[in-house]
Amino acid sequence: MRVTIVGATGNVGTSVVSSLVADANVTSVLGLARRLPGWSPGKTEWRAVDVSTASTGDLAPHFEGSDAVVHLAWLFQPTRDPVTTWHANVLGSLRVFAAAARAKVPALVYASSVGAYSPGPKDRPVTEDWPTHGWPGAAYGREKAYVERALDSFEREHPDIRVVRLRPGFIFKRESATEQRRLFGGPFLPQRLIRPGLIPVVPDIPRLRFQAVHGDDIGEAYRLAVTGQVSGAFNIAADPAIDPAVLAELLGARRVPVPAALARGAASAAFRMRLVPAAPELFDMLLAMPIMDCSRARDELGWRPRHSAADALRDLLEGMRATAGMDTPPLSPQTGGPARLGELASGVGRRP
Repeated sequence: MRVTIVGATGNVGTSVVSSLVADANVTSVLGLARRLPGWSPGKTEWRAVDVSTASTGDLAPHFEGSDAVVHLAWLFQPTRDPVTTWHANVLGSLRVFAAAARAKVPALVYASSVGAYSPGPKDRPVTEDWPTHGWPGAAYGREKAYVERALDSFEREHPDIRVVRLRPGFIFKRESATEQRRLFGGPFLPQRLIRPGLIPVVPDIPRLRFQAVHGDDIGEAYRLAVTGQVSGAFNIAADPAIDPAVLAELLGARRVPVPAALARGAASAAFRMRLVPAAPELFDMLLAMPIMDCSRARDELGWRPRHSAADALRDLLEGMRATAGMDTPPLSPQTGGPARLGELASGVGRRP
């Protein structure tokens, strides 16, 4: 079995590559990425491709002969320039889907997200039929929702292609620590100080409750989606849901009630002052997104996480203290430049 992965060098991509190459039924993996990595797993070859600029005709030859295409490429930054992310995430995805159809690929597996869901409850889980209109205030939610609609059309037009959508919660692993700090925390976050005992309090914010999954487990979910005969959408997350109580326990901190409006105001001020690259609308989306029911992944995909959500977050925090990463451009601790000067030069969320 030959698998092509679009966006193979980031947090999710490296986990998917690792899971697929460990499967005896997978004979080869072709990893496509904007920048080629130094990482060299077995059965894998690399090609430099940028979906934000590559045409359908450019992409299709890379997909020819593949038994499945896994589309993971996604640009989180620059949050201050949603036109750039739209070109990469939405228009790039449309070109990937069109190229998969042109190359007559039998299966297409797409990385959707809990962020595609419309606002929903925190006190009961929702299944995959919950509306996927996103949170309109955040570019990430708008883009994920738009691509879901595009896939609806794609499935109707190409019934011969098996389409799978995975909708995971937050994905954490040790090796992604530097990348996630860079994308969401920014250059001023002292990641070595993120350890139990040094953070005294955790804000107890109403509706601050979200789901997570370990990178190794999401890699396994994609492997099952590629090698199985399933189709449709699957929620992917581990227990327990992360809330202020779980965060306080992980950090050895105490909870302090904080109104959502006050926390949102602080996030907005930090963004305007270019202290963080994460737009405050992402905070709004975090509070709005529902808790997912993952029983379909268990019953039909055969997926069961080996790590709890708390373990996944703990692994990320330990990676931050160690400035962990991998030898790929998205995950490398060197990507931000010496003393994070490259991050500062980017305008902290203004340019990729």
